[in-house]
Amino acid sequence: MASELNMLPAATYSDWKPLYKLGAVVALLMVGIIVAQFISFMTVPPPLDGDAADWFELFAQNPLMGLVGFELLMVVYVIISLPLTLALYVTLRHTSPSWMLVYLALSLVGVMSFIAARPAFEMLALSQSYAAAGTDAGKSILLAAGEATLATFHGLAFHVSYVLGSLTGLILSLVMLRDRTFGKATAWLRIGSSIFDFGLYLPGIGLYLSIFSVFFLLAWDILVARRFLQLSSLPGGAHGEQA
Repeated sequence: MASELNMLPAATYSDWKPLYKLGAVVALLMVGIIVAQFISFMTVPPPLDGDAADWFELFAQNPLMGLVGFELLMVVYVIISLPLTLALYVTLRHTSPSWMLVYLALSLVGVMSFIAARPAFEMLALSQSYAAAGTDAGKSILLAAGEATLATFHGLAFHVSYVLGSLTGLILSLVMLRDRTFGKATAWLRIGSSIFDFGLYLPGIGLYLSIFSVFFLLAWDILVARRFLQLSSLPGGAHGEQA
């Protein structure tokens, strides 16, 4: 393992140690968020196929679970993923500068698209206004606004972020296969996650297939966190000192 790390330029694992530590912590936090989101979906299933009235009812019963059901945790997930994305970029850019720059750019677009697609606090505010509305006309207006917010939840911004997340995963994996830093098993786990992601667009069984991507991604996050912790613990100085 040490010999594999020695293949890297010294600056890759010496000058970037704080970023590697942050990347490792973030990767583990992302595992926790995925598990928490999954548990919340199992215990309090959100009305994913429901209308605005169904969502307003969930927010009225439990505002916190309403926010979680509207995937606020996943908004946190994509935001905190940025340090991990940067850590992966600085580690692998020497192997494929062009593709890693594409990976970085598309990842940023994907994050911004997902944030735009998950207006959780806006839905909470609408639900509170709906509960306080004293007239049927006022409730109707708020329901229409809720339906527009749901259209955003299921709309173009979400699909852009989803497809870009899968594509950037494939790009990253192909670069990993050419690099010895993370190992081929890590790369293939991310390929598996990206492939099953696209299962969402298959009729009937698509949603169930896409769930498998989560398990691949969990394992990938853990392996990446482990390797970044190894990189951050290497002594400073030239990489030849680690031979």
